[in-house]
Amino acid sequence: MYNEGFGLAAEAILLKNNYLLEKDKSMNQSKIFVYIFKLFLIMFLFGVSSCSPRLERVSASDKKPNIVIIFLDDSGWSDFEPFGAIPYTTPHVSKLAEGGCRFTNFYVPQAVCSASRAALLSGCVPGRTKVFGAHGPKGKGLDPKFAIMPEVFGTNGYKTAIFGKWHIGDMDGRRPQDRGFDESCGLLYSNDMWEFHPENPKHWSKHPLQYFENGKVTIERMTKEDQATLTTRYTEKAVDFIKRNKGNPFFLYVPHSMPHVPLFVSKKFEGKSGAGLYGDVMMEIDWSVGQITKALKDCGVEENTMVIFTSDNGPWVSYGNHSGKTPFREAKGTSFDGGIRSACIIKYPPMVQAGTTSDKMFCTIDLLPTLAALTGSTMPENTIDGKNVLDVLTSKPGARNTRDFYPFSSGRQFQGVISGDGRWKLHIPHSYRTLVRPANDGMAGKYRQEKIGLSLFDMKNDPYETKDVKGEYPEILKRLKGYADAHKKKFYPKQKVSVHRVF
Repeated sequence: MYNEGFGLAAEAILLKNNYLLEKDKSMNQSKIFVYIFKLFLIMFLFGVSSCSPRLERVSASDKKPNIVIIFLDDSGWSDFEPFGAIPYTTPHVSKLAEGGCRFTNFYVPQAVCSASRAALLSGCVPGRTKVFGAHGPKGKGLDPKFAIMPEVFGTNGYKTAIFGKWHIGDMDGRRPQDRGFDESCGLLYSNDMWEFHPENPKHWSKHPLQYFENGKVTIERMTKEDQATLTTRYTEKAVDFIKRNKGNPFFLYVPHSMPHVPLFVSKKFEGKSGAGLYGDVMMEIDWSVGQITKALKDCGVEENTMVIFTSDNGPWVSYGNHSGKTPFREAKGTSFDGGIRSACIIKYPPMVQAGTTSDKMFCTIDLLPTLAALTGSTMPENTIDGKNVLDVLTSKPGARNTRDFYPFSSGRQFQGVISGDGRWKLHIPHSYRTLVRPANDGMAGKYRQEKIGLSLFDMKNDPYETKDVKGEYPEILKRLKGYADAHKKKFYPKQKVSVHRVF
């Protein structure tokens, strides 16, 4: 519009100038100058009008983007409306998806709390860091030799905060305030590691479940009433942090304690879902998402903030009506997709197209190098297993994940690999737990141990891992088996190979 207007106006002046010159050969130079001046004045005015939006965009893009990661605990892949049919509403998560991209093939390398969180923050697989399973009170967690996100972004001028569950170290030098976070509050480990544990209260009551703020204990022994305030506490801290840092680049990490059991919800959401306590908890988490995204918008930083919403692993199905849902095989604590595939939404208006869905695969270990590239931050000196997948996240035409494979594990046991494009998944022989009977209302159900032999699954045509196709694709089997053998030799040299075969 502006360019067309400028062209017509400039052409009109030039035509008029030529006409006058032809009509009056004696026209003096001062008059010619006036006409030329008018021409350049119009060029300037139209030029500024047409270019000013672009100039603003360039200025905005020069700002370091803010990063917000909302990391749920034990949420199922189908627990929110963009991913599954649910008996409660999650309008704020749905709105987040409408403004960003819904990723359907997003993975964690191990479906247990500490291992998953260490992988997210460090960009390293569990085999490298040796953070396996779930660490209890006074646990060592992640070795400081592995740099994590707040340390990486902090050296680039970012303000950093964690409000929620830490769970990768409860020793001096390994807590949030020691690992690059300017501000922190929450629990240092899972909320079931306390005196009211449904299966082993005697063991877990040895150490009180404490609430920390900036390195100091502010609640010596969490009560059930205190647990009901956790989601609200984390949310209010996050909103306040955004408001105070809207003029600075910031990294905000909100790892909710819920919906990990035991479930608690604030009074404002009690009974609101009509779908039981789990529904109430999920609606409060949805409210939290709404409060955080509203704060970003109100502070004028929404357009310059990447929001990542996902979960540390799949649902803890033994808890029945206190657990989430997944359409995939098995659940938390296994390396089947019910455990390691998590729902993921990413919103970043400058680069992520709104209202889209992507089936491109990537993993939590890729987020550190990707976000470092996005923010212009220097990568840590230690080895990182993740890769920059920004082109995949932003659906750049022709973009693909160039990794050969991703490893997956359970506890200290390496269990297989997935091809980098997400098409093929190889399980090496291993045992796993499968649910026999769930329990309800906060009590744990029963598992039994099963075994799977060397198995290849076509995840494009069989995402539920039901049919072993290794006999049909020997070349694929050979390639993935080679990746698995090399990874095992490097990181799990003492792991014994199972000899059973299950077909």
